[in-house]
Amino acid sequence: MKITDLFEKTGHGLTQFLEDFGSLISLLGQTVVQCFKRPFEFGEIIRQVNLLGVNSISIGLLTSFFTGMVFALQFAVGLDRFGGKEYVSVVTGIAFLRELGPVLTSVVVCSRVGSGIAAELGSMAVTEQIDAIRALGSNPVKKLVVPRMVAMLIALPSMAMLADIIGILGGMVIGITEVGLRPMSYLSDTIDGVGVADLLSGLVKTFFFAVGVVLIACHNGMTTYGGTEGVGNSTTKTVVTGLIFIFLSDFFLTRLLLVFG
Repeated sequence: MKITDLFEKTGHGLTQFLEDFGSLISLLGQTVVQCFKRPFEFGEIIRQVNLLGVNSISIGLLTSFFTGMVFALQFAVGLDRFGGKEYVSVVTGIAFLRELGPVLTSVVVCSRVGSGIAAELGSMAVTEQIDAIRALGSNPVKKLVVPRMVAMLIALPSMAMLADIIGILGGMVIGITEVGLRPMSYLSDTIDGVGVADLLSGLVKTFFFAVGVVLIACHNGMTTYGGTEGVGNSTTKTVVTGLIFIFLSDFFLTRLLLVFG
């Protein structure tokens, strides 16, 4: 590969990134504005909450339960070396409230729901249904993005809190069977060891993740071209970009939240 080709590809990639980033910021601004404009699509929002949240609960909770079991088992073995395996309840509780609950739930939602949004809107884009919405005098952002954004802001934090509970219960199973802790003792230690700040830290992340996942999915879907192949490309791009966004933003949000206590 020639050095000029390398610079050309790098420049093209950087240009594409900046264009996509600018489009996402523009879409975010339009979404915020349209959220406060009538009419309010309450029926569509409820439908989207069911599609985006309720239908994803089972896989999200299953993932959290077994992750809680594995996490508690690994920490029980590790802490036993230092005579502190009784702290497995507190460690599991803090880990789920601050990190595992929000991140695992967001990853599941991004993979399942984000890809679905991109595929649905991508199909509408290649069949010119989005252009038809504009031709009828409606705003596609108002009709398509706002209900999904509001629904995700409701569904994802709720799912994350359920994931926290189920993950802690999964850890409790290991605490009882492997560590020998009593159920009430495990729960009591968890409640005493975690605080409101731990819960709020995780919830703040879920709101941020929700906005990012919906923006990425809707942007990729609405800008799809190239027929069915383009829909597949947009779906793949949404999942990859969404997961990268979740993991990168999780680090910076964690660092920021630790600074502010």
